[in-house]
Amino acid sequence: MSKPVVAIVGRPNVGKSTLFNALAGENISIVKDTPGVTRDRIYADVTWLDQSFTLIDTGGIEPDSNDVILSQMRDQAQIAIDTADVIIFITDVHQGLVDSDAKVADMLRRSHKPVVLVVNKVDSVQKYMMEVYEFYNLGIGEPVPVSAANRMGIGDMLDEVVRHFPEDADQGEEEQIPRIAIVGKPNVGKSSLVNKLLGEDRVIVSDVAGTTRDAVDTRVTWQGKDYIFIDTAGLRRKGKVKEDIERYSVIRTVTAVERADVVIVMIDASEGVTEQDAKIAGIAHERGKGVIIAVNKWDAIEKTDKTIYQHSRRIREVLSFMPYAEIIFISAKTGLRIQRLFETLDAVIENQTLRIQTGVLNEILSEAVAMQQPPSDRGRRLKIFYMTQVSVKPPTFVIFVNDKKLMHFSYVRYLENKIRDAFGFGGTSLKFIIRERGEKE
Repeated sequence: MSKPVVAIVGRPNVGKSTLFNALAGENISIVKDTPGVTRDRIYADVTWLDQSFTLIDTGGIEPDSNDVILSQMRDQAQIAIDTADVIIFITDVHQGLVDSDAKVADMLRRSHKPVVLVVNKVDSVQKYMMEVYEFYNLGIGEPVPVSAANRMGIGDMLDEVVRHFPEDADQGEEEQIPRIAIVGKPNVGKSSLVNKLLGEDRVIVSDVAGTTRDAVDTRVTWQGKDYIFIDTAGLRRKGKVKEDIERYSVIRTVTAVERADVVIVMIDASEGVTEQDAKIAGIAHERGKGVIIAVNKWDAIEKTDKTIYQHSRRIREVLSFMPYAEIIFISAKTGLRIQRLFETLDAVIENQTLRIQTGVLNEILSEAVAMQQPPSDRGRRLKIFYMTQVSVKPPTFVIFVNDKKLMHFSYVRYLENKIRDAFGFGGTSLKFIIRERGEKE
């Protein structure tokens, strides 16, 4: 099951970013006293007790504002609301209940999503409790008093949030169907690819960047096998405001990637791989998904016998953090190499779920240690006792050692390369957990 998504929404300057930073444990959002400083949604992975979820910080909602930036923030907040499983609606006890709060509450009611109403800046429950009761008038549940700046009341709020998470209900047959997210910058051909696979124009395709507003799940059958494709996109740029278009697509990319088994990162062949592509690919890499780099519009560029080699080398340079990713050159418009895309997908799905027996793993480990001695520090040498695989999607290995401080990341990389030499694992990242003997497995 994918992680639930929780969105923090509310008017500007009520403390959304402060609460986000308190939950994320680091200052990810810019916090200023100027309303409207947080313009783009920012996400973080949060764990409370035994529950993990993806948290989204949004720009403040000004329901009636004609200001271009504020209306953009309202659009972004709406996307966050659409993609969230639970919404934290944050208000300000010092400002009291204002008209805008009631309008935001109406917007949330229409979403039919569970809402946790939070009253922020309550530094003293005794002092402000009467003001907190006023927020019952919004009619969306019991207000939870917190002080994000002082981290008071946050535990009670999170208890309420996780109570609304969807049950991990067995989804039967659908759960077994591989889910593939198609991500990339606006207008690289994500929707065109889905339409080509379907043989019909199910997803709106236009030359305007960002025509697809929502993530769309599409079931595709190819040679008797079923796949679910999740198409994502950026929003259309508004007016003349020079906001990077990538800011609009981040959250939809995150939520789509979260639900997927394999991620197809689409790159425009005529433009080549960019830093923005690296950011989008990084989201899939961080979450341990299978990754295929699909270079689209391959029919539209002039080629020599070296073109594929040059493009591949450039992609490997920019996406150097994911050398395992498979690269394929396609045309969504003409259907070039679509057959090969499905063959690569099947191989990556198989690699994501590949399990290696402990005995075989430890033979490779012994050979690797014999060829290159483990590192030492101040006369104390790292001893590796054994390795075992504990899970799949991504394949995850635990290595037991005498002292994990001695396990340098370069030696972990060396062991990873040895495992890849033996088993391939093309298209999937590998995760390694270092434990000292005696620690709980």
